[in-house]
Amino acid sequence: MLLVSQSCNADLVQTIERIKPSIVGVGTFQKMRSPPVNFLGTGFVVDDGRYIVTNAHVVPDSMDTARNESLVVLTGKGNNPELRTATMAALDKEHDLAVFRINGASLPALKLGDAEKIREGQALAFTGFPLGMILGFYPVTHRTTISSITPIILPAHNTKQLDAGKIRQLQKSAFEVFQLDGTAYPGSSGSPLYDPDSGEVYGIVNMVFVKGKKESALSNPSGISYAIPGSYIRDLLKRKQL
Repeated sequence: MLLVSQSCNADLVQTIERIKPSIVGVGTFQKMRSPPVNFLGTGFVVDDGRYIVTNAHVVPDSMDTARNESLVVLTGKGNNPELRTATMAALDKEHDLAVFRINGASLPALKLGDAEKIREGQALAFTGFPLGMILGFYPVTHRTTISSITPIILPAHNTKQLDAGKIRQLQKSAFEVFQLDGTAYPGSSGSPLYDPDSGEVYGIVNMVFVKGKKESALSNPSGISYAIPGSYIRDLLKRKQL
């Protein structure tokens, strides 16, 4: 058992080295603002190396175009990440997905695996920026387990919790997502969920279960997170604008 564990650890170490150059930050840039970069979440490189996948909820509803605020992707590592201008290529709010196209040279792209093959109990990992750029631009990796494949609707404890938004969602066909036995934080949104051995991506982290107020996501994390299956990423990439 010890030899198996050491082998798994070695595989993940090597996989992380390959994964990290494909992990990016998503934010907005405004030259006269302090700080000029507003970090919003994590993303990762796909397709030909010029497209970034993240969550739709990471994308701001509006930007201050009068003051030249722009959407950017942050690459590299450390205290001086490179900024790449980004434009929206596709958006799927129902499945909480967005695809950007970036300028400049291609970045190393991650391969999308077959999410239909994922089973409960399977060990995976995700890499992103859980605390944003507080400690500098350094991606962080967490191990996780698929604890359940479940409808995206979270159960309400009583009728008072069924607001108009939840009722509208209930009226739609609830698609299945991966429930993870792993701790994610607000900045983890958009992190790729991947196989520790191959690095193939099977989903994208998009939500954490919060106990109490929103601040609890940092101070008292539940250890329960969710990810959108990669099949929806494939579908959205087919609709992207070139």
